[in-house]
Amino acid sequence: MNDWITNYVRAQKAALDSISTAGVARIVDRLKRALVEDRQIFVFGNGGSAANASHFATDLGKGASDKVGRRFRVLSLNDNVSWLTALGNDYAYEDVFVRQLQNYGRKGDLVLTMSVSGRSPNLVKAVEWAKKNGLETVALVGAKRGPLAELADEVIAIDSDHYGRVEDCHMGICHMLCYAFMEGAVTV
Repeated sequence: MNDWITNYVRAQKAALDSISTAGVARIVDRLKRALVEDRQIFVFGNGGSAANASHFATDLGKGASDKVGRRFRVLSLNDNVSWLTALGNDYAYEDVFVRQLQNYGRKGDLVLTMSVSGRSPNLVKAVEWAKKNGLETVALVGAKRGPLAELADEVIAIDSDHYGRVEDCHMGICHMLCYAFMEGAVTV
């Protein structure tokens, strides 16, 4: 067991080392611009990435907003279960995010999605719509990259295809994005 744990930690450190610090800095700049221009920020994913999206929206919307004294207008598209299930039931599961963006999204808003595979049809469809309608797009993906890595304006790919490791790294990136504001690395 100790060897397994040691190897797991070693692999997690390697995954963390693959995070592009320049990419994180560029996303921080996009978030700052969204805040200054009073743009909406949409975040979403599936499974563990959905949980990360909700966590990120909470940290940015409460913690970072409280610290900078301005309000991030951030919304996790995963959090309205009745709307998600209505869209999935009445249309298709691949429409659960794009149909929400059609209601809320406006040119200049920011979309951030997370996906280990980078190929979830509902995420790809939402990012395609966002691009066509002038929203900025960010994708956090795993080593397989998938179509999201080709579509998004800004991409950070974690050098692993292990779901837990990649999702941990994505949440680490989300924490960095929030704490850049909370710890005063960014001034507004």
